[in-house]
Parts: sequence; structure tokens; C-alpha cells
Amino acid sequence: MPPAPQPAPRRIAIRVKPGASRTAVGGTHGDALVVAVNARAVEGKATEAALKALADALGVRRRQLVLVTGATSRDKVVELADPPPGLDAVLAALRG
Repeated sequence: MPPAPQPAPRRIAIRVKPGASRTAVGGTHGDALVVAVNARAVEGKATEAALKALADALGVRRRQLVLVTGATSRDKVVELADPPPGLDAVLAALRG
């Protein structure tokens, strides 16, 4: 029996809002999903907090998300190597 095909990796554009009063994932900024984090934009702390918050919101482990572009920018692209079933519905709900 052949192995089941692996789903194609998904790239997700996010807009990080560092220094927020609370961490939240939801809404849009252009085509990007907004991730507000309490951490300041110092030494990558906001980026790491955003990736953790996004992983929690998507129901995946943090290590499954890889930063593709935007290490020092508020606009970032992350890749989810093994997207779970129903990812599109979760993203649509988060975007509102």
C-alpha cells in the first residue's frame, strides 16, 4: 500500500503588532493575518512571541512554523510544513 500523500506546505502572511496589551491573533492588515503580542520588538522577542501565538491559534506546534521572510520587519511570511486538515476554515475564522 503506497504511503498517503503529504499536504503541500502553506505560507501565511502575518503582520506583527508588538507591545500590545495582550496577545491575540485575528483580523487583517491588507492580506496579512494580524498577530498582536505583548513582547517588544527587541532581539527577535516579538517575532518569537508571534510565532508561538500563531501556532497556538492554528493548533500546531511552534516547531512546525518556519519564518521565511521578515525577521526584522512587522510584515512576515511563515511556512507551515505539514498543515492540519481544516486549516483554511481556521484561517478564515481568524481573519474575520
